[in-house]
Amino acid sequence: MLCRPYSLCAPLIALSLTSACFMSSQSVQVDRLDADTATDLSGRWNDTDARLVADQMIRDALAHPWSDEAQARLQRRPVVVVQAIRNRSLEHIDTSIFIQQLQRALLDSGRVDFVASAAERQELREERRDQDLNASDETRKEMGSEIGADYALGGEISATLDRQKGTSIMSYQVTLKLIDLATNRIAWTSLKKIKKRVQRAEMTW
Repeated sequence: MLCRPYSLCAPLIALSLTSACFMSSQSVQVDRLDADTATDLSGRWNDTDARLVADQMIRDALAHPWSDEAQARLQRRPVVVVQAIRNRSLEHIDTSIFIQQLQRALLDSGRVDFVASAAERQELREERRDQDLNASDETRKEMGSEIGADYALGGEISATLDRQKGTSIMSYQVTLKLIDLATNRIAWTSLKKIKKRVQRAEMTW
């Protein structure tokens, strides 16, 4: 179709381009992957990194004699509370993923007990206050019956980036420490390093 003048053709061309872009944006393909499939798109921290960290931390924690020594001294399973895992990197990293895996493995081993975190304890205390007012005497849970932790589990994640033209090296270091709450003695520590090379094609014009 021949349009004259040009000012009348421009809106038609713009409308065609907009429609084409809209149709293209609606073309989405989703592929389901096995949860253990290693996927790295950007080179940043991901679920594969969290799984690798959890696997090493679990092996280290179960191989170290700290829990057997604590059980012999306390005459019961040691009790652990999870404290802050500080993220020293510039990325958003969900540290709960590998901490929950470590917690589950230690519980399944039957060698360690865990108590709720500080935030969870506050919610539970609110629930007990509510029970004081509204629950029956037979089912009410009283304040002051909590189990005190023997050890605190905490740590940090740090990251560095080294970049030269189209190549980047991403390095992560995860450190966990288990500290005796009575003496401040470090009973167990574990360190895991992850390094990745990311190569991007340079743009040419």
